[in-house]
Amino acid sequence: MVLRKHKCQRDVAKSAHCASHREMSTSTALPVNRAGTALPAAASARPAPRPAEAWVSPGRTGTPCRTRRAQLPEEPEPPATVSVPPPPPSSAGPRVPAEPPRSRPPWPRALRAELPRLPLALRPHSALCLGPAPAPAFTLERPGQPQQGRRRRIEELSRSSREKLLQSRDRMFSKLTSILQHAVEALAPSLPLQEDFVYHWKAITHYYIETSDDKAPVTDTNIPSHLEQMLDILVQEENERESGETGPCMEYLLHHKILETLYTLGKADCPPGMKQQVLLFYTKLLGRIRQPLLPHINVHRPVQKLIRLCGEVLATPTENEEIQFLCIVCAKLKQDPYLVNFFLENKSKSLASKGTPSVITEDTPKIPDPVSVNSSQSHQPQELSGAPGVGHAESENEPPHQVDDLSASLDDLNVTSLPEASIVRPKQDYNLVNSLLTLTRSPDGRIAVKACEGLMLLVSLPEPAAAKCLAQSTCLCELLTDRLTFLYKALPQSVDPLDIETVEAVNWGLDSYSHKEDASAFPGKRALISFLSWFDYCDQLIKEAQKTAAVALAKAIHERFFIGVMEPQLMQTSEIGILTSTALLHRIVRQVTSDVLLQEMVVFILGEQREPETLSEISRHPLRHRLIEHCDHISDEISIMTLRMFEHLLQKPNEHILYNLVLRNLEERNYTEYKPLCPEDKDAVENGLVAGAVDLEEDPLFTDISPDNILPNQEWISSPHASPDHPKIDGKMEVHKIVNSFLCLVPDEAKSSYHVEGTGYDTYLRDAHRQFRDYCAICLRWEWPGTPKPLEKCDLEAAFFEGHFLKVLFDRMGRILDQPYDVNLQVTSVLSRLSLFPHPHTHEYLLDPYVNLASGCRSLFSVIVRVVGDLMVRIQRIQDFTPKLLLVRKRLLGLEPEGPVMDHVTLLEGVIVLEEFCKELAAIAFVKYHASTTP
Repeated sequence: MVLRKHKCQRDVAKSAHCASHREMSTSTALPVNRAGTALPAAASARPAPRPAEAWVSPGRTGTPCRTRRAQLPEEPEPPATVSVPPPPPSSAGPRVPAEPPRSRPPWPRALRAELPRLPLALRPHSALCLGPAPAPAFTLERPGQPQQGRRRRIEELSRSSREKLLQSRDRMFSKLTSILQHAVEALAPSLPLQEDFVYHWKAITHYYIETSDDKAPVTDTNIPSHLEQMLDILVQEENERESGETGPCMEYLLHHKILETLYTLGKADCPPGMKQQVLLFYTKLLGRIRQPLLPHINVHRPVQKLIRLCGEVLATPTENEEIQFLCIVCAKLKQDPYLVNFFLENKSKSLASKGTPSVITEDTPKIPDPVSVNSSQSHQPQELSGAPGVGHAESENEPPHQVDDLSASLDDLNVTSLPEASIVRPKQDYNLVNSLLTLTRSPDGRIAVKACEGLMLLVSLPEPAAAKCLAQSTCLCELLTDRLTFLYKALPQSVDPLDIETVEAVNWGLDSYSHKEDASAFPGKRALISFLSWFDYCDQLIKEAQKTAAVALAKAIHERFFIGVMEPQLMQTSEIGILTSTALLHRIVRQVTSDVLLQEMVVFILGEQREPETLSEISRHPLRHRLIEHCDHISDEISIMTLRMFEHLLQKPNEHILYNLVLRNLEERNYTEYKPLCPEDKDAVENGLVAGAVDLEEDPLFTDISPDNILPNQEWISSPHASPDHPKIDGKMEVHKIVNSFLCLVPDEAKSSYHVEGTGYDTYLRDAHRQFRDYCAICLRWEWPGTPKPLEKCDLEAAFFEGHFLKVLFDRMGRILDQPYDVNLQVTSVLSRLSLFPHPHTHEYLLDPYVNLASGCRSLFSVIVRVVGDLMVRIQRIQDFTPKLLLVRKRLLGLEPEGPVMDHVTLLEGVIVLEEFCKELAAIAFVKYHASTTP
């Protein structure tokens, strides 16, 4: 009986197991009790006793592997107790009963499609269960939560696990495929280059046909490897062929418009990162292939389109690849400048006048006029490539049109040559320039510098059509001037002028200042270096630019920055503002090297006037008049800074500077009095006096000197003897007589250099020789005359005015005994610069002691003579003049320590400056005379 009873129980369990399979296959059964009646949902939550259901661990999230057992829906059982096998143990924690099974939504279609492709190890756990997906017997939600929330939680877990599995599968298969591909390539025999090239290209196209996941990055695919292989094949093909011959792989690339296709993929950035790979491919293709590719329409057209994509957004991940691509295009244009015509686009929408050439718009296909290069390629100098309306379905068998005169076709390209009223001038014709201009504003300094280098290559192209388009149809001028204005206005108003003067030299490409590492930092140094760096870039850009572009850029800086920004600062009345703005003007005068920009700066400072000045018209150019007046400002700092600015301006290689300041007033030599030597003058020459010279006692400026104040020994006033063999009108006096005239001008009582070693006259000779040689090299191209203009041809009757500039300098020189030491040094420095110029009129007026001055005129020598006369009167009123003078000289040289302040220090320092200035003028006269007599 017992055995039979057990056998019956096994049969019942077996039938119950089969019935559970049938119930689970329908996925609609509800939990039932032993009697076969359906239980409510709450009844399934009772803890014990448990029917023959599946037990799961609370930590599991998937469907249990073992088949769930269900109650027999049919044949009610007697209430006798049936032994049921205990549920399997769980290692994840205490067992909890599963919830009643319910209908499960089917797997997502995308996952069902991917399941047959996955290996067993990568398939979802529930997919390994036998039969259709059973209804879940459990849930991770609490019993009290809504059914919709439980379903959402399960779907989220299923979706995240599915995405992780797919990503893991893609990465694994990508690596396996790459390894297998390299292994096959290493073991398999090499195919012909063209077949290999086509294979790699079709592998890329098949990826887009077969793949369904467009979110995977391109680095997880084989596209970069295939592109690199294609590039290597093209390079290998070119190396195996003769120079200039196009191989079948290159023909395939051009004929099938692969670059157009790559541009489309890069523009869509599909898969993510494709734009970066396309930019790299274009860059390497143009850089590694030696034969000219840009003349091909299927090359320069996609290149032009890709250029438009560069710089659309700043700080993008592809910024580095964009600037590399643009720079390689600029380098190719630098090698073959005529290619720039492929990148000029005319997008003007309206032409008002009749008979004007038709303008190609964005929506109008362009018909090129190609010029044959060789048998295998052609280029189109008149092709304004890159218009969006041009598709690449253009007829390739169109007969070429020969162009005999390339320059004539270039002129036709220049739409801006039409009358101004007949055309609406475009602003974005030169996309290569526009993209580089955008990247100059990149927050990455290296990208900005590279963009500036690309612009410098473009502006230096000699093509006139490109230069006009760059200057008139792009925003380059606005960029330069707007950034100059912004950086200038960012400077603090209280920058120390000494800091502006002494800040280190700035090169635009090396603007890498660190405030923390700078021991000599000062407030505003970062802003100052940024401004000077950008001005240096503008200067170098104009220096390298084609003439038409250079003039346009310089005029834009003149009008928009010099006049619009700097002039109001220089014309203000605030002393602090005047000092800072003058110091900045001085700094950029020193820094400028471009002839075109220098010319605009000179016109800005001095004006364009070249006729002789008159006293009533000295304020004709307001800025010039204000700056010259600042040389005699009540503030010594402003005077010194303005004098320094003029001193450096005189050293610039521009003829208009000296002519505007000095030469235009000396052109007629009406400062001289033309009269032949009379017998009295001859006697005076024989007696060692200057012919026609005025004695100090007869000079109205010295009438207040009484005979008691005249020194008994007046040999210091007389000039050396003149040789009868050298008449005055020759302008060639013997050098020792001119030199002695200046050396003997200061009396021995006022000289102190004899008592200090190394301060003789010969110390100035070396510097004077070097400086005069430099000035001669600068002035050589100005074709100055070698001799003064003959007096017979001069208008001596016209009133003489030395000019506003010399007037202020002579006035300052006349007060040398009452001015500060630094002011005196700067005044004499400017006068010595003027004396160095190898023009006969400046030499005569500033360095010839024997010139016959007209009535009411003064020269540099006559001004010094009157200063010395005043000095001799004042010396008599100072006790121990010579010892005090020697002590002051030693203190200035650092030979004596600073001691107590003594009286008449300003006068003593002025006497020392006067003595040294006379020695410097003597050295300059000697050097110039020696150079004029040396063949």
